[in-house]
Amino acid sequence: MMTVNEVSKLTGVSIRALQYYDTIGLLPPTEYTEAGYRLYDDTAMERLQHILLFKELEFPLKEIKTIIDAPDFDRNKALEQQIELFIMKKEHLENLINFARKIKTTGVNKMDLNVFATAKMDEYAKKAKEQWGHTTEYKEYEEKVKNQSPDAQKTAWQNLMLIFTEFGKMKDKEPGNEEVQLEVKKLQDYISEHFYNCSNEILKELGKMYASGGEFTENIDKSAGSNTAVFVAKAIEIYCK
Repeated sequence: MMTVNEVSKLTGVSIRALQYYDTIGLLPPTEYTEAGYRLYDDTAMERLQHILLFKELEFPLKEIKTIIDAPDFDRNKALEQQIELFIMKKEHLENLINFARKIKTTGVNKMDLNVFATAKMDEYAKKAKEQWGHTTEYKEYEEKVKNQSPDAQKTAWQNLMLIFTEFGKMKDKEPGNEEVQLEVKKLQDYISEHFYNCSNEILKELGKMYASGGEFTENIDKSAGSNTAVFVAKAIEIYCK
């Protein structure tokens, strides 16, 4: 067992924060001493590890609690997803470092917005608007994101890319395979929950954009592996039939 002071010194999380985690039910201590001091066992410390990893990825505490408390929470799967997100974050930081070095050594006449992760998200939204900017679906998307923080929007897009990463692991299967088709359903449901109502018609158009050979294809294949975008498009086409 570790005391709250020991946990604070080991992790760098303040005692006040640990007390708050207890108050909101995010990290209850294993037990209390007779004097009322919090004690944490190995299981509690493992839970804290997951909390800190999600916090580094800028997940809100409420969302972290929902994820960890879910009946189907899979520790190994969560770690895999966290690793994927950290890889994306690492690539983003490396791009910014290289960009800053370029400015320092050679100077730039024109800023390359591709170095910023949000540029790709904005481009995605722009192209989506070109496809159905006057539809109720796109208006729903604008309504959902207008009150979201940049961090929340970034997390939503990162988690969307994780779905494509799962597709990348299935490329040895046929696009009509049951597991692949279930992943298409997962993609459709995720878009409906976080962006706009994704009907089969819109999903089919998205599939065409994914395989269009432009920036959509490049971003998906960069995150999930070569030819993933085309594979997803084929799977979507079968699903929508």
